[in-house]
Amino acid sequence: MPILVIIAGLLFAVIVLGPSFWVNRTMKRHSGKRADFPGTGGELAQHLIDHYKISDVRVEVTDKGDHYDPDDRVVRLSKENFHTPSVTAIAVAAHEVGHALQDHLGESGLQLRQSLARVAVVTDRIASVFFLLAPVLFIFARTPVALVAMVGFGIALLGVRVLVHLCTLPVEYDASFNKALPILRQGGYLKERDMHGARDVLQAAAFTYVAGALVSLIDLARWIRILR
Repeated sequence: MPILVIIAGLLFAVIVLGPSFWVNRTMKRHSGKRADFPGTGGELAQHLIDHYKISDVRVEVTDKGDHYDPDDRVVRLSKENFHTPSVTAIAVAAHEVGHALQDHLGESGLQLRQSLARVAVVTDRIASVFFLLAPVLFIFARTPVALVAMVGFGIALLGVRVLVHLCTLPVEYDASFNKALPILRQGGYLKERDMHGARDVLQAAAFTYVAGALVSLIDLARWIRILR
C-alpha cells in the first residue's frame, strides 16, 4: 500500500509539475538576446497592433506574467520579453497579440472563456471558504442526503474552473498556431532557421494552462469518487 501511495504521489507530481517545468525550460532555452533582430518583443507587439489596426489596445510591461487583458484591452509582457530581442520574446509577443486579434475579431472562444472566467472568480471565492470548512461541515452532515448535497456542491464549484480551463486550451492553441505562427512566417519577422524555436515557444505558451486543467480535473475526479 505505501508503495502505491508513493507511486501515486510521484505520478501526481509529474502530471502537475511536468508541464510547468517544460514550459519554463523551453522559454529559457530560446531567450538569448539576438543582436541580429531589429526589435524587441514590446516593439513587435506594438507594430502588430498598429499593422492590424486593433483600436484602443496598448502594450505595457508587467510583473504578473505575459498575457492579454480583454477587459482593459492591454497586451502585457514581462520585463524580459518586453525589452529583449529574442526568439522567446518575439514569439510570446505574437502570441499575446494573437489574443488581441481574437478579441478584435469578436471570436466566440475568447468571449466564452472570459464569461466563464468572471463566473469562476465568484465561485473560486465561495470554494475557498467551502473547502476550508468542509471537514467541519462533514461532521455535521449526519444524513446521506446532506452528505451527497455537500459533495455535489463541491463538484459544481470545481466544475466551473474545469470548464474555464477546457475553454482556455483551444483559445491558447488558436493564438499560437492560427494567429502567431502564420504572422511570424508570412510577415518575415523571423528567419526560417528561427521558426522551429518559435514553434517550440508557441507550443509552450499554449501549454501553460494544461497543468492547471489537470489539477482541476484531478480535484473534480476526487470529489466524484467521494460521491460514488
